[in-house]
Amino acid sequence: MKQYPGCILIVDDDEHVLITARMILKHYFENVETLPSPKTLESRLKQQDLDVVLLDMNFKAGITSGNEGIFWMNRIQQLSPQTQVVMQTAYGDIELAVKSIKEGAVDYLPKPWDKDKLVTTMLNAYQQATARKENRELKTKQKALQQHLNQNTHSFIATAPSMQSVLLAIEQVAPTSANVLILGENGTGKEVVARAIHQQSDRADEAFISVDLGAVPSSLFESEMFGYEKGAFTDAKETRVGKFELANKGTLFLDEIGNLTQDLQVKLLSVIQSRTVTRLGSNKPIALDVRLVCATNSPILEQVQQGSFRQDLFYRIKTVEIHLPPLRERKEDIPLLVDHYLDEYSKRYHKSLKPDPSLLQHLERYHWPGNIRELQHAVERAVILSKDPVLTVNDFQLVPQVESNGGAKTLKLTDVERDVIREAVRKSNGNLTKAAEELGIGRTTLYRKMEEYGISA
Repeated sequence: MKQYPGCILIVDDDEHVLITARMILKHYFENVETLPSPKTLESRLKQQDLDVVLLDMNFKAGITSGNEGIFWMNRIQQLSPQTQVVMQTAYGDIELAVKSIKEGAVDYLPKPWDKDKLVTTMLNAYQQATARKENRELKTKQKALQQHLNQNTHSFIATAPSMQSVLLAIEQVAPTSANVLILGENGTGKEVVARAIHQQSDRADEAFISVDLGAVPSSLFESEMFGYEKGAFTDAKETRVGKFELANKGTLFLDEIGNLTQDLQVKLLSVIQSRTVTRLGSNKPIALDVRLVCATNSPILEQVQQGSFRQDLFYRIKTVEIHLPPLRERKEDIPLLVDHYLDEYSKRYHKSLKPDPSLLQHLERYHWPGNIRELQHAVERAVILSKDPVLTVNDFQLVPQVESNGGAKTLKLTDVERDVIREAVRKSNGNLTKAAEELGIGRTTLYRKMEEYGISA
């Protein structure tokens, strides 16, 4: 006979009940204790973790209202929320049973109880107590992990005049549950803005789940986002929770949403409208409470006008719209960003470095087609490869600014981006992974840009 490592407390003024219940239950639980009165119950709860309390509903002679039991059950819930309570009384009053269940009892036993019924009831209560305790511990770990992740995300550095409207928008929208659409070029820090919104909201202690939709194949979209039940398809060997469920009570960040195909837009819209998600292989909808923050570097308004992005989905995801300027329009932040990344990577790679006085002027003149991500990677690379304690221009392998029209620098963004990508691909000898790292963008984005500009590897 298996003994569970649980702690059971029986509270009853009938000595016969205490002795009998203890004799039966000690075969199933390692620790079974008794109390003839609830007077010392509070001190017991403060000193000891109890899994289940089997509690009588009446302790005074002639009293059958059950109010005493309800009172002590409420005290148990206040002092030890993880403890489950099973009520028992010699009076088989169905209304009393219903009242105790409504107040929070896990079950109800009329006396005299049957031995098998007592054991089954207490085992069920113990299993629920164990599940509640595990869930509580999991939430505590998740909260601690989320706080750790929040503390270790990139600092949100923004002092340039062009960033003030962004800071104001974050401050105004964060306390609400409004969906947010962040627009900006690749590498401008859209996820950093999304995290700032999350961290300043009342969901900060819950999960922040980030999904790069550009990296999710269409065939896997539903299973990744909505989850699936075991056996839903050939390779579904176990149940898997989707990204929407993972983000429940928290924030879901969908990057590159402009890349979604029309059929996937319909499925996403359905979930947003219904506020429910149904796993593949299941017919049971799961209620959601998710704050949605989306981002794209695509001209999404043009996509809506052209019909390639659904208008109804567009308005669902953009209750508030935030435009994030490129780094070339916020050069006042470059010295602060360089200091931040230089400090971060100097510590990571155990070096003591400082920038040459002329370095910042050079970096401020550079056009940064890859924006902050390019700057970050450039600083990290410079720290790794530096041989001297002072970083100079020569430590930064920046892509030269492209010149056209007889040597005049082109100001057209698409021309600059096309030529920079072409130069990076040439420099990496067709190694697109290396080229993407050099540019500070994802491979999926690089593939799309190369196709858009007709660049071959």
